[in-house]
Formats: sequence, structure tokens, C-alpha cells
Amino acid sequence: MSKLYLVPDRKDMERMCSLAAEYGCAFEYNDFYIPKIMDDAGEQEAVIADYRRYRNLCRKESSEDTMHGAFLDVTIHSDDPLISSASMLRVRQSMMTAKNMGLKGVVFHTGRLSGFRAPEYLRNWRDRNAAFFTEIACSYPAQQIYMENMFDEAPDILAGLAEKMRDVENFGVCLDYAHAMLSRCPGREWIETLAPYIRHIHINDNDLQNDLHLAVGAGKLDWQEFDSLIRQYRVEASVLVEVNGYAAQEESLQYMKRHGIYPMEREGEEQDAAAT
Repeated sequence: MSKLYLVPDRKDMERMCSLAAEYGCAFEYNDFYIPKIMDDAGEQEAVIADYRRYRNLCRKESSEDTMHGAFLDVTIHSDDPLISSASMLRVRQSMMTAKNMGLKGVVFHTGRLSGFRAPEYLRNWRDRNAAFFTEIACSYPAQQIYMENMFDEAPDILAGLAEKMRDVENFGVCLDYAHAMLSRCPGREWIETLAPYIRHIHINDNDLQNDLHLAVGAGKLDWQEFDSLIRQYRVEASVLVEVNGYAAQEESLQYMKRHGIYPMEREGEEQDAAAT
């Protein structure tokens, strides 16, 4: 089974560690994209120290854990050199944090204007991001870099970046399925187009109109379709259950296990595994 991830809650880590152990989950940290933490070395060290203690509590290594990198207002492709420079700084700060914590990977967002498809703008977005993240990937070879669709209207532009960077071994796509389902583009097209590049997946539920981060199964997304498409296109990727709080995470994992939603094993697969 591909690796599952949870967003840890620093205020409830004993239960979080227990849930992670039950389902074999790693953690994806969501603290380090917040500007006030990124700019306060003391606060950042305190957060890191907390998580190091919690890893000891969980009796787990950090090598499988990941984190969400800076994404708020990050615009690598900006024509404004001040904005572009500040964006690159935030990415580098994120990568340094991941390296210091010994994490497996970092998730970033596309940061492009949704729906704005002027050819020059799209080429600029692709080429500048490709050049910058190729440099970053080379500078941090021990960390994976996952580029996540935010409110992109279709998968073709992200696929173009991934194809341009296909030879960068530690770069891939993070498919946020809930974000994708807020577009007018069907799930099949998202997964079919991005399948060769998907290395990480974010899942949560919504009402097909707003990014609500509901527990999996608590909204209107068709999880049987998601499961079928991921398996049909032979995607092999880690999956973050991107919901906050123990209750919503437990609800999500129980729903996924009950219905055999990827990366959970289906009922027949479980029987086959037991037989062998």
C-alpha cells in the first residue's frame, strides 16, 4: 500500500501518534508556510523541537515526513523583480527547513492566475518555474519537490511544466483532487493528463463549490470514481488526508478503509494478501 499522510495537530499529538500508528501514516507539517513562523527563528525552532519530541513519542523516523512549503502570494514567474525575489526566498526558506528536519519532500503551489491563458503568460510561468525549481531540486537532492494544483482550471499547464522537468528525478506533481473538482474539468481528464507525473496526492471533501477541507466522504465528491481512475491509470503515489483535527482524520480513514478507497486495499485484495 502506498504511504498515507496526516496533518499533525501539535495540541493533540498523543492521539495523532496513535492514529498514525494504527494506519501506518507519516506526517505532513502545515506550520512552516506561515510567514510569521518563517520569519521568527525562535518560534520556528520551538515548533521543530516540538515535532522532534513527538517523533520520539511516535517512535518514528522523520525521513518519510513531508511539509507544505510557502505558497501564500508566492509568484516565481512575476515580472516584478521584487515579487519574484521574495517568492524565491520563501521557497528557499521552505527547502532549508525541510533539509534541517530531514524530511522527504515539500509541497508548493502553481501560483498562476486561474483562467488567464494568454500564451505568453503561460510560457513565462512554465519556463521560469522550470528553471528555478530545477535549480532548487539540484540544490536539495535529498528532498522531493511536489507541485500542487491550486485553483487551476485544467491540468494541461501543470502537465507542461512536469513534462519540461521530466528529467529532474526529485520533482513531480501533487494532485489535489478536491481542488481539481472545483474546476469545470472532469476528474478523468485531471488524472489521465497528470498520471505520468503524479507522485503525491492531497484528498479531502467539499460541496463542489468551495474548498472546505471536509472529512473524506462528508461532502459531494465521488470517491469511487477517484479510486477507479487512480487504479485505472496505475498511479502510484503517497496520499495526504488533508483535513484538520483528530475526529475528521479518523472519520476519513475509516471511510476510506470501509470503501477501499486508494491507497487502502480493496476487500478482495485484502483476502488475496491474507492467503499469500
